[in-house]
Amino acid sequence: MRTTDEAGGEGLHMNVSMNGTTVLLIVTKTVTLMLGALITFLAYRAYRRQDEPALRALMIGFGLVTIGSAAGGALYHLGGVDFTLGVSIESLVTAAGFAVLVYSLYASVDAADDPPRTPRSAPSSERRGREVG
Repeated sequence: MRTTDEAGGEGLHMNVSMNGTTVLLIVTKTVTLMLGALITFLAYRAYRRQDEPALRALMIGFGLVTIGSAAGGALYHLGGVDFTLGVSIESLVTAAGFAVLVYSLYASVDAADDPPRTPRSAPSSERRGREVG
């Protein structure tokens, strides 16, 4: 959205006003993004180590929830998107992430009935150290 500033020049209009609530929102969204990124990364590492489709779905689900948690505000403040549309997109992406998480849990329960799989990329010394028997 373009607006004309007081000097008559054109500038980019951003819906940002810094007050205590805005600062709190920025801090909490930043913490949410950092923790969500960490959980997504750990799920990725687990997937790479075990090569389990349920872990891949878990990684994708947490990634979508993380992206969804910031999408609405980012679209509204930086993209000039209407507030209601931004929050709707945020909710849609977050709901998709939760749907993928439900699938990952369902797939992991379903996979419990299958015979055990050998990890794809773990070195043999690492596997020996983690075996429970």
